[in-house]
Amino acid sequence: MDKKFDAQTIEKKWYSFWEDEGLFKPSGNGTPYCITIPPPNVTGTLHMGHAFQNTLIDTLIRYQRMRGKRVLWQVGTDHAGIATQMVVERNLAAEGKERRQLGRDQFIQAVWDWKKESSGTITHQLRRLGASVDWKRERFTMDEGFSRAVTEVFVRLYEQGAIYRTKRLINWDPQLGTAVSDLEVRAEEEDALLYYVRYPFVGEDGYMTIATTRPETILADGAVAVHPNDARYKHCLGKKVHVPQTDRIIPVISDAYVKSEFGTGCVKITPAHDFNDYEVGKRHQMEVINLFTPEAVMNENAPKAYQGMDRYAARAAMIKDLKEAGLLVKEEKHKHSPPRGDRSGVVLEPYQTDQWFIRMEQLAKDAIAAVKEDRTRFVPRQWEKTYFNWLAEIQDWCISRQLWWGHRIPAWYDPQDRIYVGRDEAEVRTKHKITDDVPLRRDEDVLDTWFSSALWTFATMDWPEESAEQQQFNPTSVLVTGFDIIFFWVARMMMMTLAMKQEVPFKEVYIHGLVRDAEGQKMSKSKGNILDPLDIIDGIDMEALVTKRTSNLMQPQQAAAIEKATRRQFPHGIAAHGTDALRFTFCALASNGRDLNFDTARCIGYRNFCNKLWNATRYVLGECAKEGLTHCLPLKEYEQQKRNHIDEWINRSLANAITQTNEAFAKYRFDLAAQHLYQFAWHEYCDWYIELSKPLLASANTNARRIILNTMLYTLEALLRLCHPCIPFITEEIWQQLRPIMHLSERSIMQRPYPQAVRADNRDAVAHVEWLQNLISGGRIMRNAAGLPPKVRIKPILITDATNEQGWLEDSRRLIHHLLGCAEIKVQSTDRPKPMGRSRIVGQGTLVLPFTNADECQAEIKRLRDEYDALKKAESMLRKKLANADFVTKAPAPVVAETRQRLQQGLDAVTRIEQNLKEFDEDARVS
Repeated sequence: MDKKFDAQTIEKKWYSFWEDEGLFKPSGNGTPYCITIPPPNVTGTLHMGHAFQNTLIDTLIRYQRMRGKRVLWQVGTDHAGIATQMVVERNLAAEGKERRQLGRDQFIQAVWDWKKESSGTITHQLRRLGASVDWKRERFTMDEGFSRAVTEVFVRLYEQGAIYRTKRLINWDPQLGTAVSDLEVRAEEEDALLYYVRYPFVGEDGYMTIATTRPETILADGAVAVHPNDARYKHCLGKKVHVPQTDRIIPVISDAYVKSEFGTGCVKITPAHDFNDYEVGKRHQMEVINLFTPEAVMNENAPKAYQGMDRYAARAAMIKDLKEAGLLVKEEKHKHSPPRGDRSGVVLEPYQTDQWFIRMEQLAKDAIAAVKEDRTRFVPRQWEKTYFNWLAEIQDWCISRQLWWGHRIPAWYDPQDRIYVGRDEAEVRTKHKITDDVPLRRDEDVLDTWFSSALWTFATMDWPEESAEQQQFNPTSVLVTGFDIIFFWVARMMMMTLAMKQEVPFKEVYIHGLVRDAEGQKMSKSKGNILDPLDIIDGIDMEALVTKRTSNLMQPQQAAAIEKATRRQFPHGIAAHGTDALRFTFCALASNGRDLNFDTARCIGYRNFCNKLWNATRYVLGECAKEGLTHCLPLKEYEQQKRNHIDEWINRSLANAITQTNEAFAKYRFDLAAQHLYQFAWHEYCDWYIELSKPLLASANTNARRIILNTMLYTLEALLRLCHPCIPFITEEIWQQLRPIMHLSERSIMQRPYPQAVRADNRDAVAHVEWLQNLISGGRIMRNAAGLPPKVRIKPILITDATNEQGWLEDSRRLIHHLLGCAEIKVQSTDRPKPMGRSRIVGQGTLVLPFTNADECQAEIKRLRDEYDALKKAESMLRKKLANADFVTKAPAPVVAETRQRLQQGLDAVTRIEQNLKEFDEDARVS
């Protein structure tokens, strides 16, 4: 083996091998196990959220594959209607072309051409991550088979009366020219102005004063409203007022919707331009007056002076005119959260148009029942409440979008605008007996992208055909996803699958947290804190990282601050850590929390973990070579050999690690699985077993040495299989090195079974080694405390009356001398005076490192007292800090947590020092 582990070389080699050998396909006759990949957008690139989520999925897939299940990880990408259309339109604009100049057919062809060239980006990146998906089954939500499934679902739901078309107020994006879902609206607080405007009474002096952030919509007002219980305005009810800048007259009404504490307590009701006002308008039979074109330009319903103006230009003109008319009372600063399109970023308009909807009430009831009946289970269970709450309040779903890229709605209209729905035009004509001489035009709209992605678990498997995959892998085993798309995707898949197949889409839903930066902040381009997973895998120099973070900013003025922060955080850029280190970091962070803070420093630790495995393997194979061992004993023969207590202990430790790791995976506790793997590999196998075995190898006879080497090999091979789901590349590379000497017939570690715990009756050997570890650790701590260099041979004393511990000492004396650097170690009974010295409790006895003189004792006491005083001072400062409510509530959560951790560590240290002082002299007391 090479001296150093070269991640990039082996990652490329082994992924190609796995794919070429067809190892990702479902195989065997085991229980079917299936996960469908949350389909990334065809426009996308791999970000930290993708990398985290797909690492967890791949870990489950590899784990279940090694457990003998017939595994399918169904892969594919989403056509991402709005996002893809925006990308292609931008590309066309750069060439001086415009979508409408091309026409629909040519534009759709341009999108397919773009997809052909660009869609492989994210699939290539998934390969870099080690995703063991069945690439030969890759699907796209606009491919022929999937499109057929989408049409089938639409037609069936329409025929059942669940889909209908009507005119209704919806969220409208004037930049994109389409309806958008409520779930695709973001509302962040921003600065605005509140305008106080007078509405003069009709036929008498006086006026009502309202407050509004949108004075341009005054022109479409249907009423002025006050709360029924607001005594200030009871005398105004039933009166009429003039709508400013128009010749219209509207009533003053009462409605419980009004918040008396807002503004003046009077509000304008504009049914066409506010969702709440629309409901009030329906209750009071108001006229609905729409002021805007689809581009948010004032239309013919506005006074001529404003027609043709953009909404913001109309606002400015309206404010100017109100001032001149003496109707603008004042302006004041105000915080509000206007709805913005998630894709375009522009303020959306409530807009009344003809749209297609799905009736959600019954679908939602079925989806709620499926979870309450445990046909689908959420992990952690608390996310069920979020799911139930949203479904209980669900509104009908607007599924039509005014785009060209997407699944075109299968509806046709005759010259009288009668609607016909069918799988194609021929079916419509046949079913409704429409002759060829009657022209039919197809609906121009396409379906919401989430409509097609809601069919993902079954439409990827050739539904409505009852394919072999459909029968084997549906319902799928688990959905792995973030809590942020429970509404977008999880609930919709539940509803649509139940409606079409009368079964749930997945048996379990594992909800994970969202990846944030090291300080708990959301990663975003504007904050300049985005990490590219490939930069962590391959490394990136500081200049390239700065360029990457400061390019194409929406607000270029942020570039200087982003550059400064990046240079401070990554003065040397980001080192190459390799895929395995990144994957192990993700697994270690995947707790049940809502968020996980990603720090590249964690990757360094897990890169070192990979190196530790590499170096341990080099040592084991090197010892085998020195011994001339070219073939392991067959497993059954090895299990019959008499093994020393060190070998028995590592076998028991391995069994514990296997049990703990299997239990963690069963509960989707990737963090605990990673913790158990790290503990066993680093501390128990490498730090203890190998080190304890070295003196035995040096002194044992040939047969004993060979048994020890067999134990090393068998344990290492099992450890590699344990780790493989989390860190597939390095485990494959090392396993292939072990393959010849261990007579392994499989082509890949992926084909090996996941280890199962075999517990032998080796409790005495385990107790012996645990006592030995305690003694060596305690002795090393005392050596370090005394400042003794490794070459100095110490003479500790073991004070014990336990005969088993005395026997263990005699059996392991040579080993203890070697690992602890002892010249000798004596045993003393407890009835003799305890020598003055540093001491540690070991089993039923005490290990003492005697002082060589009184000065050393006093110096140690003084050192401990000084350390005690410093710790108490620090404790006082930390307690004061944590008692400060401003610090606890306003400081970043990681900072507060670190402060609490430092306080606890200090308290633990104080306790240890008090105990040490007590042991030196029973009369010593800390005042």
